[in-house]
Amino acid sequence: MNRIAVVILNYNGKELLEQFLPGVIRHSQEARIIVADNNSSDDSVSFVKSNHQHVEVISIPKNLGFCGGYNFALKQVQAEFYVLLNSDVEVTEGWLSPLLAAFDDNKVGAAQPKILSYREKQKFEYAGAAGGFIDFLGYPFCRGRVFNSIEEDHHQYDDTRNVFWATGACIMIRSQLFHSLGAFDETFFAHMEEIDLCWRLNRSGFKVLCIPGSHVYHVGGATLDKSNPRKTYYNFRNGLMLVIKNWSPLQILTRLPIRVLLDWVAALKFLLEGHPKDFIAVWKAHLYVLFNFLSIANRRSSTMLYRVDNVYQNSIVFDHYLRRKRKFSELKF
Repeated sequence: MNRIAVVILNYNGKELLEQFLPGVIRHSQEARIIVADNNSSDDSVSFVKSNHQHVEVISIPKNLGFCGGYNFALKQVQAEFYVLLNSDVEVTEGWLSPLLAAFDDNKVGAAQPKILSYREKQKFEYAGAAGGFIDFLGYPFCRGRVFNSIEEDHHQYDDTRNVFWATGACIMIRSQLFHSLGAFDETFFAHMEEIDLCWRLNRSGFKVLCIPGSHVYHVGGATLDKSNPRKTYYNFRNGLMLVIKNWSPLQILTRLPIRVLLDWVAALKFLLEGHPKDFIAVWKAHLYVLFNFLSIANRRSSTMLYRVDNVYQNSIVFDHYLRRKRKFSELKF
């Protein structure tokens, strides 16, 4: 069995594969490389088979989204560690070695490299930056990125440290844990599913790390741009599903009304800024959660063995928008 399998989920991404797959092959010689194709309608599969015969292809019979696509593919992959890698990521020489070394600690369940922007390489990238966190209301943010305030990388977050979640854009995870903890919740379809999985890892007593000794460059938004109302829908819907699934009943009772109210404020902000489709997307997200609350709650994890650390006990919304905290280093954990 291979130690590492790098699995790239692809959907109509031939151009991205042409651009980034050769670098993955060149810099990942210790790994098995697999393209899992989510029933693309372009000629992605034929491109890979014709030009990169040593890259394995798993064909998924229909587009199952990020969650379903990876769940389908990884059932067929035998490896000690999975690396889930977005198709729009440029890897760097030696990127796998620091990640793998972190797993010498048996309590490490998952890890990510430092994620920098492909377009502005001196800056962190939105999806993951130098490791992810959430606040007490379940809003995610990162070292290097608080909402849309993205920092330049001056090596201020080059320390390896425990984080709450690792980004699905590039995450290494123990294969046994991925499957034993239930893999991705396919109801999420895409967005925040990795936070849900990392929450389960944390509650099972495993560490999630950011390893800045490894770094990659992420284009971001290649599949669904962050300004797309569909992404707004998934972010707000999945954000609520995330906390309903993982909070205790008391936390749901006391915190969820505050979270819902803040989401409504965000919806109003969209409307006042001239983004009515995003305003509608938030309300559609809330209606989905309202009518599916019981089914979401019934998917609550039974893994509640350990206290979850690395949760910011203040409101990142309050700190960012009212107290003008723009950098992770300005927050007090």
